[in-house]
Amino acid sequence: MEKPRIVQFIIEKAEEGGYYAKATLFPIFTQGETLDEVARNIQEAVDVHFDSSNKKIPVLVNFELPVI
Repeated sequence: MEKPRIVQFIIEKAEEGGYYAKATLFPIFTQGETLDEVARNIQEAVDVHFDSSNKKIPVLVNFELPVI
């Protein structure tokens, strides 16, 4: 599998608490209790999905903000 130049994720607040993240173009999903945890989990999920332990793939994150 060819490694992408960047992987984009959307992070949303989970109804049961915490956050979940999904990649926009790849079947990669993760979650975490805090945004810091979700950021670490995203990088780990990308590394595992693309077997990129020797070279990190950049990640772009978008947040869904609640409507006020």
